[in-house]
Amino acid sequence: TGGHTTEILRLLSCLSESYSPRHYIFADSDKMSEAKICSFEQKRSETFSDSQFTLHRIPRSREVRQSWISSVVTTLYSILYSLPLTYKLKPDLILCNGPGTCVPICISALLLGLLGIKRAIIVYVESICRVETLSLSGKILYYFSDYFIVQWPDLKEKYPKSVYLGRIV
Repeated sequence: TGGHTTEILRLLSCLSESYSPRHYIFADSDKMSEAKICSFEQKRSETFSDSQFTLHRIPRSREVRQSWISSVVTTLYSILYSLPLTYKLKPDLILCNGPGTCVPICISALLLGLLGIKRAIIVYVESICRVETLSLSGKILYYFSDYFIVQWPDLKEKYPKSVYLGRIV
């Protein structure tokens, strides 16, 4: 908790004001992200006066060291919880970077696209700490994301669909 938020906020700091409104989605058990996001957005509002954002909490799909069997159930629950939220928000772009929370959101967005309701572009950025192997979220979303960005050349070699841009966070 916190590391992924720091990485995604570094990415967002490079985006123009045209990426608005921003909808932040994080796990209901994540206590640090809300404060980090609000601080980031307060600083951003000093540069961009019309900065709009919302915060949304969803059930965590998988806790650290949770068993694989029980994580299937909690992930399905999180997907069912995420589907109405994704339907309501109808995002154009989903930018995510690895926490398990992003998997239910991306799957919900894919379902909306398959149903012809709204297609979202999914951009997945693997964490800088993933040097040799992908995270579990990365292993899942590698097949479903429109753009899959890695920050180490070894990962680009192992995962040819990925895009290597160097260190971006």
